[in-house]
Formats: sequence, structure tokens, C-alpha cells
Amino acid sequence: MTIIGPDDIFALGTVFLGLAWFGFWADGNRLGKTTSGVLWVIMGGVALSNFGVVPFKAPVYDFIGGYLVPLAIPLLLYKADLRRILRESGPVIITFGIACAGTVIGAIAGFYLIDMGEIGAKAAGTYTGGWTGGAVNFVAVATAVEMTPDEVSVAISANSVVSIMALISLITLPSIVLVRRLIPSRIMGESERAAAIAAEDEPDRLHTSHVAGALALSFVICAIAYAFADWVGLSNYAILFVTVLALVAANAFPRALTRLKGDFALGMIIMYLFFAAVGCGTDALAFVDSALNLFFYSVVILAVHLVVVLTAARFLKIDLAEAIVAAGAALVGPAPAAAIAAARGWKTLVTPGIMCGILGYAIGTFIGVAVAKMLM
Repeated sequence: MTIIGPDDIFALGTVFLGLAWFGFWADGNRLGKTTSGVLWVIMGGVALSNFGVVPFKAPVYDFIGGYLVPLAIPLLLYKADLRRILRESGPVIITFGIACAGTVIGAIAGFYLIDMGEIGAKAAGTYTGGWTGGAVNFVAVATAVEMTPDEVSVAISANSVVSIMALISLITLPSIVLVRRLIPSRIMGESERAAAIAAEDEPDRLHTSHVAGALALSFVICAIAYAFADWVGLSNYAILFVTVLALVAANAFPRALTRLKGDFALGMIIMYLFFAAVGCGTDALAFVDSALNLFFYSVVILAVHLVVVLTAARFLKIDLAEAIVAAGAALVGPAPAAAIAAARGWKTLVTPGIMCGILGYAIGTFIGVAVAKMLM
């Protein structure tokens, strides 16, 4: 039993919006500038659920992830000038390839370091698929290598906790002085200067007519994208079609959409609600009894992944912001990667983050199955 039940929509809404408000408040103060408001949103959600205030599962969590996040994608992409993005953020694709290699190296290294018994090769392939693509790939690889329902349940329980650790790590890295010193970032410097100027000028106001129009267009884009995805039998990849249509709109009507005010802010509010739901849905202790070995194995993959990406960024002179978004696209998928970029003010990296995450969906299952077969 929890203090707030899974069907108490108003109370849960209060919690989510309260966490989102605290995150935005933290971003404007020293607390958030030294870490990130997103970190506090997630950790606040984890604390509330694990201390019995809110449930780990509720219909509103699925509503946020299944309906609000797709609506937020176009709102974050209306000003996505592809010509500028490809010109300035091409290295993200290259870094994403390095990030995928980091996942594979970590999966193989962990396989030989930690004895996981008969599930070892299956887990290696499943985690590789999940941390190259996403949950769809995780399930697809688990099915392909014939994991039992119990094995899948145990693997997911460890995966969910370490995925949160990965998300928190990616959010925190830009605040670590040593990392910033070793891997310079032009994008971070520009975003910080832009934020300082914005703080002195008028904030991003929610103009009612602009927001209403932007949200209406977002609904249209999602309706068409999901209908088309169902028609072609690719409903699991509907976010791909949402992204494509949003980019088409942004590049077909750049002048009109560039003048919008408040669309990005509204998208950010939704993304902070998403992070709150992620935190509240994380059972930090569920894996202790049944998945401890898989937990440590997952930590090895995460550690190796980050070391590979950051080392490559250091020696190949890749911008730290691009490295983080590329790693996020592989580890936590397109929507969280875009949310990290948006939350940090790296607007030019929102689209590359989504596209790399979707590319991960396309290749993750193949890479995961290949790793599993190689280790069997």
C-alpha cells in the first residue's frame, strides 16, 4: 500500500507537477547549475516511490510516456533547421557508433568478469540490444535467444535500475569540472551564455495563441504518424514517423514556426513530467534478491560504455555535449536523449539525439543477437 493510490490522478498530478516545478526552480539556482534540475526530479521521484508515498506503477505513468512524450517531440523540433543541424552536429552520428561499440565491449568484458551461469550469453545479448536501441530491442533479443519469462523478469529488474543510473550519470557529467576540462564543449559554452542573456531579458513566455497553435499542430502530427505506423504494421516505431513529420513541418515552414513563442517551454514541461514518472516508476530494491549478479554486470557495461565514449571524445576532439547526447541515445533511447539535450539548452542536439536513438532501434536487435550467439 502507498499513501497515494495508482488511480488518484489529482494527487499523482500534484506530485509530478511539483517535482517538475522543483526541477525548473533548481535549474535557475546554484543547486541545479552545479548538477541539473532533471537529476533532482528523478531522485525526488525515486525517493517518493521507494518510501511508499506513490506507487511504482499507475495508469498515469503510461499516459505520460505513451501520449504526452510523443506530443512533446514536435514541440521540441519546430525550430529544427536540418541544414544547420547536419552542418554543426554531424559528429553525433559518429559518436553514436562509438557508443554502440562501447556497449558491445562492455557486454563482452562483463561476460568474462562476472559468472552469471546459464543466462550469461542470453543476458549479454539482451542488454546489448537494449542499450544500443531500447526496450523494443531488449524484448526482441530476449525472445530471439529464448529467455524464459522468469529470466526476462529478472533481467528487466536489474536493467531498469542501471538505466536510471545511466540517465543520472549522463545528466551529471557536464557538471564535473575534470570532465569539462578534459573534454571541452563549445555547445555548452554557447548554451550557458544564451541562458545568461535570456535570464536578463524577457523569459520564454507562453503566448496563448502560439502555444495553442503549436499544440494543435503537434496533435495533428501525432495523429497522422500513429495512423500511418499502424497502417504499415510498424506501430512500435511510431515515434520515428512523429519525428519525421515534425522535421518536415519545421523545414517546410521555417519562418512561421521559428516565430513561435512558448512551444519549446511547453515541450520541456512535458519532458520534466516524463522524468518525474521515470523516477516514481523505479523500484530501487526489487533486483537485490534475484538479480544482483545481473545488476553488477549491467554496471560493468555502463562503466565501460562511458569510458569508451569519453576517451574517444577526448582524443578525437568531439564536443562533450555531442558525446553525452550520443551516449544517451544508445543507453536510454531517443526521447530521454532529446530531453537531456533540451534540459541542458543544447537545442541543436535535440534532433540528432532522436535520430540516433531511432537508428539504435533499427540496429539494436541485430547487434544484440550477434553478441549472444558469439558468446554461446
